[in-house]
Amino acid sequence: MAGLMAGFGHYTHAVVRGIPASLAKEALRTSQAEVDLTGARTEHDAYVEVLRTRLGLEVVELPADESLPDCVFVEDAAVVCGETALITRPGAESRRRETEVMKEALKDLNLNIVEMTDENATLDGGDVLFTGREFFVGLSKRTNQRGAEILADAFKDYAVSTVPVLEGLHLKSFCSMGGPGLIIIGSSEPAQKALKIMQQMSDHRYDKLTVPDDIAANCIYMNLPNKGHVLLHCTAEEFPESVKVFEKLKDHMLIPVSNLEKVKVDGALTCCSVLINKKANI
Repeated sequence: MAGLMAGFGHYTHAVVRGIPASLAKEALRTSQAEVDLTGARTEHDAYVEVLRTRLGLEVVELPADESLPDCVFVEDAAVVCGETALITRPGAESRRRETEVMKEALKDLNLNIVEMTDENATLDGGDVLFTGREFFVGLSKRTNQRGAEILADAFKDYAVSTVPVLEGLHLKSFCSMGGPGLIIIGSSEPAQKALKIMQQMSDHRYDKLTVPDDIAANCIYMNLPNKGHVLLHCTAEEFPESVKVFEKLKDHMLIPVSNLEKVKVDGALTCCSVLINKKANI
């Protein structure tokens, strides 16, 4: 199977979406904590600003849709790898229409669009971990085996393995990539079990960085020209012990990004953008 993808972690564009007022009361959630809508919008604006100004990405901002309370969580609507974009079929029926504007945005970026039209398939992008060498797909409340099969078909260059997600919403609710060959993982038993399954299924050896808080394991890794290894991670205000672990990554530019409000509706850092590496048109 494929070695490490050339340019793993290199991105030129990010697709994000605004927060509708309906998020506060109507977004799907597992906790009953009250969302401060102004706070959520402020932290989302700061997140987008990091992508645009600090990291220099071309940011495509899609408008919020009040009839889609979860629409800010764009990661679930598409999986992009190389020049191909798989438009998903989200596991929650109330979220299915979120893919419509995402599809148009990715078409406008001249990506090859593959649509998941099989009515037996479900897949949320939050269940998809791409390591640069292969895909791991979480089988969760939102993603099923058929969804994983269609993803494997869309990205034939890479091995695809499935991992049961027994607790938490998505696979990436407790893990993410921290660099080529480095998986950031939460310390809970379900997270560690999932990692063990990934290690057993893979032909590659991954290093792991374990953080005490599962949701803090959801980070955004990039490798950018003139910046090198970049990691967007939770703030010390949210998870002080996990941040101490990130501070051991001496080769990374570490950027804490607040997620205090969106986490109340099960949103993590990777959820709020679809990252794309567009080759320059020669």
